[in-house]
Amino acid sequence: MPLSLPRRRLIAAAGSLALTGARPASASAEPRRRVRYPDKTDLILLTDRPPQLETPLHYFRQDLTPNEAYFVRWHLAAIPTRVDSGTFRLVIDGAVTAPLSLSLDQLRREFESVSLVALNQCSGNSRSFFEPRVAGSQWKHGAMGNARWTGVRLRDLLARAGLGAGAVQVGISGLDASPMPTLPKMLKALEIDHANDGEVMVAYAMNGQPLPMLNGFPLRLVVPGWYATYWIKALHHLNVRTEPLHNIWMDVAYRVPNNPNETESEEHLDPDSVPINRFSIHSIFVRPEPDEIMRVAQAYELEGLATDAGEGITGVDVSLDGGRTWTAARLDPEIGRYSWRRWRLTHTPAQAGPYVFKVRATNKRGEQQLTEQWNHGGYARRVIEQTTGMVSA
Repeated sequence: MPLSLPRRRLIAAAGSLALTGARPASASAEPRRRVRYPDKTDLILLTDRPPQLETPLHYFRQDLTPNEAYFVRWHLAAIPTRVDSGTFRLVIDGAVTAPLSLSLDQLRREFESVSLVALNQCSGNSRSFFEPRVAGSQWKHGAMGNARWTGVRLRDLLARAGLGAGAVQVGISGLDASPMPTLPKMLKALEIDHANDGEVMVAYAMNGQPLPMLNGFPLRLVVPGWYATYWIKALHHLNVRTEPLHNIWMDVAYRVPNNPNETESEEHLDPDSVPINRFSIHSIFVRPEPDEIMRVAQAYELEGLATDAGEGITGVDVSLDGGRTWTAARLDPEIGRYSWRRWRLTHTPAQAGPYVFKVRATNKRGEQQLTEQWNHGGYARRVIEQTTGMVSA
C-alpha cells in the first residue's frame, strides 16, 4: 500500500502560511508562528518551502521525542509527498561486486533488525543565539530530537553487496530533488570505515512506528553522534565510491573551522575548514523556560539536557547567579550511548527579582562548553547556555 503525505494538504498548508506572512529564515522570528502540517502537532515555523519546523521546548521533558512533535528540516523544496512501499527499492551500487535493489520487505526479512536510542540534531541547532547573527535558519534549541531507531546495519548491506577494490566512501542520496538546475541534488558521503562500523543504520522505524513522511519515510540513514546533514531522509541510493565526493554539500556548505577553539570571526574567517561531523558537547535548560516566573520559598526542579558525540556525559554544573558560582546537578541514568542525558537540580528561590541561570557540561573525553564561539555558518554550537526570568514574591 502506498503511504502518502497528501499533496493537497501539504500545499494548502504551505500556501496559506506564505500568504499570511511567514518570515524568511534569516529574519527575526519573534513571536514565532505555530503551524500544523500533516501527521504533525503544532510546531514552530521557520520556512514553508522547504518545510522547516522546530520542536517546542516542552516536548524535551520526555526522554523520547514524540514522532508528531519531531523537528523537520529539508534542504530542497521538491520533497517526496507519496511513496509506494510496495514498489520502493533501496539501490546499492558503484564499487560493489553484487549490486542490490532491495524492497522494504527484503530489508525486514533478510537482515538482522537492530535498535538504538540516538539523538538527531541539525547542524544549525541554536543558531539564533550566535552573536553577531549569522545567515540561515534561526533555530532556537528545538532543531533536535531523541528517538528509538529500528532498522538494519549499513555494514550488513555493504557485506551483501560486496565491497569492490578501491572503495573509499559511500555516497548517500534520497528521493528529494532540487527545483533549480543550478542547485545540485542533496548528496553526502561517509568514509568507508565509518559506513562499515556497525553503528550506522538504515532505519525503517522511529519510536516503534514507520517513519513519518516529513521525517524521511520509508528509510533514513542514522549516523549516531554526527549532525543531521548525514542523516539522509527518504533514503533510496547508496553508491560505493572509489574517489572522494566533491560537491556543494561537502566542499562549500556545512563546513566548520579546523582549529582547537572551533571559532572564527567576521573579520578573520578560518581558511582551513572541514566538513561538519561529530556533535559538539552542549547543554540546555528545558525547565524553566525563558521568562518563566518562579515563586519565593517554593522548591522548583530545574531540568535540562546534555549532549555530546557519544563519549558520555560525566557532569553538569548549573549557576544560579549568572555564572559566579556553580553547583553540580543530578544526572538521570543513561538511556543510550548516543542519547541525550537528562540533568536536574532542585532550587528554592530565597528572594524576589530577576534571575539568570547558566548550565555547562563535561564528558569523559574532558570536553567542556566554551564561553565564546562564533563561526560563519552558525554550526555546532558549544557555548554555555542560559535562561532568564523573574522570581515573584
